[in-house]
Amino acid sequence: MTSDPAPVEPLSVTRFREELARRGGTGRVVVLPDTVHTAPLAAAALGCEVGAIANSLLFDADGRPLLILTSGAHRVDTAKVAAELGVQRLRRASPEFVREHTGQVIGGVSPIAHPVPVPTHVDPWLRRHAEVWAAAGHPSAVFSTSYDELVELTGATELDVE
Repeated sequence: MTSDPAPVEPLSVTRFREELARRGGTGRVVVLPDTVHTAPLAAAALGCEVGAIANSLLFDADGRPLLILTSGAHRVDTAKVAAELGVQRLRRASPEFVREHTGQVIGGVSPIAHPVPVPTHVDPWLRRHAEVWAAAGHPSAVFSTSYDELVELTGATELDVE
C-alpha cells in the first residue's frame, strides 16, 4: 500500500510564512483546497463576511507600484485615490507589473513578502472586524490577522478608498 505524497506548498507561500514570522506576525496561514482569488470566494471558504477580506490590490501609479489593502466589500475609487495622493494616473496593474513588483500573481498578492517594499495604504473600514484575512502569496493561501497587526506588518497609511 502506498500513500500519496504530501502536497508541496508553493514557494511564494513558504516565502510569505518566513516573512510573516520575521516581522512577528501572529496570524495563521491557511492553504485552501481551491483558489480563492476573489473576496466572495475567500469569505465563503472561510465562513466570514466579505468585508473581513483584505484585498491586496496593486496599482500602477504613474509607473510606480502602489498597494492598497481594501475591504472586500469596497471598490477602490481610482480617481479619488489618485487625487488624494497627487498621482496623475492610477490604474489596475497588469499581471506582468504585479509579478515584477510583488513576485506573486493576481489573486494571491500578499500585503508583505515582496522583493522590494511597496508603498501601501489600508482601507480603515477593515478596522470594523476583529479578524481580517488576506492573501498569503498564492490564490489558495490566506492568513488571519487584526487590523492593527496588518498596519504594523505593512507600515500602511490609512486611506479612504471609496
